[in-house]
Amino acid sequence: MTTTTEKQSPPRERAVGRGIDRVDGPEKTTGKARFAAEFPYPDLAYAALVHATVARGRITGIDVKAAEAVTGVLSVITHLNAPVLKPAPAQSMLDLSTMVSATSVNYLNTDEVHWDGQPVAVVVAESLEAARRGAALVEVTYQEFPAAVDFAAEQANAKPQKNSMLGSGSGKKGDAEAALAAAPVSVDLRFTTPPHNHNAIEPHATTAVWDGDRLTVHEASQAIAWTRKHLAVRFAIPERNVRITAPYVGGGFGGKGLVWPGTILTALAARATGRPVRMMLTREGVYRTVGGRTPSAQRVALGADRDGRLTALIHTSVTRSGKVGGGPEGVTNAARHLYDAENILVQQNLVEMDLIPNTFMRAPGEAIGTFGLEAAVDELAGELGVDPIELRMRNEPARSPLDGKRFAHRMLREAYALGAERFGWAERTPEPGSMRDGRWLVGMGVATAYHPSVQFTANVTARLSADGTVVVRCGFQEMGMGGATAQAQIAADELGVPYEAVRVEYGDTDLPTGPMAGGSAQTASIAAGLLVACEKLKGAVLGLAKRSGDSPLRGQRLSGVEARDGGLYRLDRPDAGESYETILSRAGRPYVEGVAGAESGLGAVAGQVRFMAKFLSDQRRWVKAACGAHFCEVRVDQDTGEVRVSRWLGVFDVGRVINAKTAASQLRGGIVMGIGMALSEETLVDPRNGRVMNPGLGDYHVAVHADVPPIDIHYLDEPDPTMPLGLLGIGEVSITGVAAAIANAVHHATGKRVRDLPITLDKLL
Repeated sequence: MTTTTEKQSPPRERAVGRGIDRVDGPEKTTGKARFAAEFPYPDLAYAALVHATVARGRITGIDVKAAEAVTGVLSVITHLNAPVLKPAPAQSMLDLSTMVSATSVNYLNTDEVHWDGQPVAVVVAESLEAARRGAALVEVTYQEFPAAVDFAAEQANAKPQKNSMLGSGSGKKGDAEAALAAAPVSVDLRFTTPPHNHNAIEPHATTAVWDGDRLTVHEASQAIAWTRKHLAVRFAIPERNVRITAPYVGGGFGGKGLVWPGTILTALAARATGRPVRMMLTREGVYRTVGGRTPSAQRVALGADRDGRLTALIHTSVTRSGKVGGGPEGVTNAARHLYDAENILVQQNLVEMDLIPNTFMRAPGEAIGTFGLEAAVDELAGELGVDPIELRMRNEPARSPLDGKRFAHRMLREAYALGAERFGWAERTPEPGSMRDGRWLVGMGVATAYHPSVQFTANVTARLSADGTVVVRCGFQEMGMGGATAQAQIAADELGVPYEAVRVEYGDTDLPTGPMAGGSAQTASIAAGLLVACEKLKGAVLGLAKRSGDSPLRGQRLSGVEARDGGLYRLDRPDAGESYETILSRAGRPYVEGVAGAESGLGAVAGQVRFMAKFLSDQRRWVKAACGAHFCEVRVDQDTGEVRVSRWLGVFDVGRVINAKTAASQLRGGIVMGIGMALSEETLVDPRNGRVMNPGLGDYHVAVHADVPPIDIHYLDEPDPTMPLGLLGIGEVSITGVAAAIANAVHHATGKRVRDLPITLDKLL
């Protein structure tokens, strides 16, 4: 007998907002997780790169005899015998996959060299050791050409960045230079930041297998769908013939967002040899073939009246790109939106150089731009004799000051108020050098965090089975941030089932197309598609129920029911409803599916049109951003200049938080990365030849456990009404402002202002 009215159970705790353990935790901690370099294949061969040793030139000869003589070497592939590749496609906003071309170089299809480290040969062997031994024996001669490799010397050749849909290069309100000259109180400062390189725990790796004209690639990637399209173009095969998997990615931070030489050359080597081929970059290989963060030179000038109201704000920058790729970064983005100055001038300038192109690195542009801006605000506060937080609050805008757009969501005042109370900011004495603890000089600093929020498209399917279990499918990437866990939480609440009943499939281009994991956009982008899929699924279930004459749901619209307790129930009669199991079993259906987006045809075109329309509409109407307040305490040894960060508090306005545990982890991780940027990280480039001089963790110093204090994280958890579920994205905002907070705290402790990162002890002695 079918029961059509079922007993109402006690209210179920919602999954969204809870601190649920990541679903991939057991696989990663027990070693069951399989990364790109761990997929087994019979007859697997290994590949190693030979790097160019000049910054610009042309290959005049390659001697491969010694390499070919190494036992186990199968092939040495050079521009003389490499399979033909199609060139990289031109970038277009109408096809976002074109954005993943890391460079315009047609690898091993040219004798031209564009940067020191560019791959000029690939050695394939039976073992990794033989491949690397063979690569070391390849001898290449060059005709060298003059090269621009010294950033300091090339800054004079920088050109203004043009405004485009991808980013604004300049902005102006009033006459900021005149207002600065007339201001009663002003600062006019120069800041520099060095290049930075990626050091994810999993170096870049690729396993490529050809089966006729079908290519399977296991890849450490942040953008499997776009990588798939890119490889299809380069190898001139249908996109449907390419499959990319990335079930686990051991960290990305932007460095795995584009398609770099290793990926393409592994697939090329597999095609040339007819064997499955694996390439695992060494740390040095990552530095020489994968871009990092651009260096910068910044001018920040602020003018104010005696009461601390800003009359002028000028923020200009010079950054670099490669002549064969890379591009501008949003160094001045925060300056456009953070302070209500009467006159504003922002200008980004770009110089092209014969170096590996720059690429995304956690909060590209904003991470280094907020260092200059927030350190300058601190200096102005000192000139005015005003508390640094008070100065910020006096200039907190009601609308975006440069263009007058409304803020979709902004609670920076609340973040600072909560942070000041929790951190004990009132205990700070304002005079530099006035706080001590024995031999340690103690300082406190603050800075604002800011990162824009964006949203891509995502195709998602949600399948509900008659047993009440749910499978969510979307080809997104999991790099350790808990993406699958968050989407399972969202689906559980939307469908009214236990979190444990939801399984998420991801990391494979055979799944519905997911977004790139970048710009702190992945969670919101997938959530938008998932909400649509769940709504369609519930509609389909309700349709089945309404076909039954004795269902209490007959005659109901979707707006009149809610999903809870594993079924659909009426809003006007909460005790009247049916379980999913009842509805599907009665209809003889093993499952019901909801689909968001289309993979091909007019549906796919329509989806792209909707994305562009929403993107442009949001740009015209809103400023969407996550923000926050950093509070930092440092201790500086009075004799040695050693800096220790001793305490940290971050309070963030990141919209709705999906998972309390993973959100805090992401925010804390950004701060840790920012501590490294402030105190130790620096890529050293030889100004004579463009070679990276410290390509590895032995000489490039990231923050380690001993450098990191207890980090207290708080977030306001207030939703942004213009974003899916009100979430803004958290992956990048927490690194912004970190370097400035440390620099400001160091100045408070010592009276010395360091404007050139990193803040090493020699700059304090």
